[in-house]
Formats: sequence, C-alpha cells, structure tokens
Amino acid sequence: MKIATFNINGIKARYETVSGWLRDDAPDVAVLQEIKSVDEAFPREVAEDAGYTLHTHGQKGFNGVAIASKLPIEDVTRGLPGDDSDEQARYIEGTVIGDKGAVRICGLYLPNGNPAPGPKYDYKLAWMARLEARARALLAEETPFLMTGDYNVIPDARDAARPEAWEKDALGLPQTRAAWRRLLNLGLTEAFRTRQPAAGHYSFWDYQAGAWNRNDGIRIDHFLLSPAIADRMTDCTIQTDMRGRDKPSDHVPVWLDLDL
Repeated sequence: MKIATFNINGIKARYETVSGWLRDDAPDVAVLQEIKSVDEAFPREVAEDAGYTLHTHGQKGFNGVAIASKLPIEDVTRGLPGDDSDEQARYIEGTVIGDKGAVRICGLYLPNGNPAPGPKYDYKLAWMARLEARARALLAEETPFLMTGDYNVIPDARDAARPEAWEKDALGLPQTRAAWRRLLNLGLTEAFRTRQPAAGHYSFWDYQAGAWNRNDGIRIDHFLLSPAIADRMTDCTIQTDMRGRDKPSDHVPVWLDLDL
C-alpha cells in the first residue's frame, strides 16, 4: 500500500498539478491538506476520474483536508475530537482496507500558530493536545493507525536549512517541539527518520526569496505510525522533484510504503 500526504495549497490553483499527480504517480491513498474549498464546490472529478473515492472536509478559502483512496475506505469521520466549538476544517479519518489488513488513516492540517505568543499559538498547542488525546484513544483501542499531513512542526535543527531563522517561530518553538515529542513518546514512530537520519531533507520551500533555488527548506510534513503500522513500513520518501514542476505547491508529497 502506497500512501502519500500532500499539502496542495488550494485545489483551484493546483487543479492541473493534482490531477496529473494522481494520474501519473498514482498513490493508493492520497491525504490532502489546504484544499481551500467547501465540500460542495470541490472539483471531485480531479480524483474520481483517476479512480479514487474522495472524502473531503472543507472550508471556504482556508484550511480543508481530504482523503482520496483507490482501495476500499470505511467509517470516515470529520473533525478532531475534544472541542465542539472548533469550526476549522483540519482533520479527517478513514479506515482503508488493504490486501493484508486495515489501517486507520488520520489526515491532519495542524495550525501554524503564528504570531507567537498569542491566541493563534494557544490554539496550536491546544490542538496538539487534542491530537495527543486522539492518539492515546486509538492506542487504547489497539487500532492500527497513522497520523499524517502538514504538522507545521520543525522537529529539530536537522529539519531546517537555517535553523536559527525558526527559533522564535511557532513551527520551531520549544513548546511546539515538546508537544511533538509527547506524541512520539506515546510509542509512535516518525516514519521518515527511521529511513533517513541525516539533515538536509525538506518538504516545504517558501515561494518568496528564491527559497527553492537556494534549497532554503524545512521539513514539516510527517507520518507518525502506531506500533502495528510501523512494523508494516517498508519505506518513506520525500518527492522533492514536485517543487520544480509547473505551478507547484510550496509543499511536496511525502510517501509511505506499507506491506499491507
């Protein structure tokens, strides 16, 4: 099973990019962030014409997440538990059925949190606490699961070309990294780092200041795996070349291969 997470930065702006990627690169499951569209306005043919079943959780102009699957998908839910007043479309779950078993896929677009300190950063940390609670619940149920998407978290200095530039940013503050470590300490596996421990691997390059040409990137798109799914992992890679294609997102896909 090949699963890819991809912050597309707007389906209207990236229609051809996403359509070509789904057709040519063809992940079994695509977990999308920042679709920036309400559900009824999302151009479903971008996925359905390529053979995918599509589930969206959208919001006008901002945020929005989706799961597109070529494999059977069941029990899709929308919204991160823990705050009924949260109206931001940032979380979706579904159980995908493979040849050798099932995996609960949790697709997320974690809040940016800037400016920090401030209410946006408070919301980010509260959202991360809710994500930790959801992971605890899934672990307690012994549900094989993974959590993937744009975490807006730079885990450590290896994950930024210029670490010093992010020390006071919400993506790299000590409180953010501590919340990230609490997730890992539950027993979750950060997939990419099991395959590639070295610095210099990024999943986001800003559109400004020639960041892509200078390789001034950060790694903020991640897969966290429960123990049962970590045992099934065969590879995790970053599809860097997507950033150099026509009309790219500022993010690139990250791929997880499972023996499932």
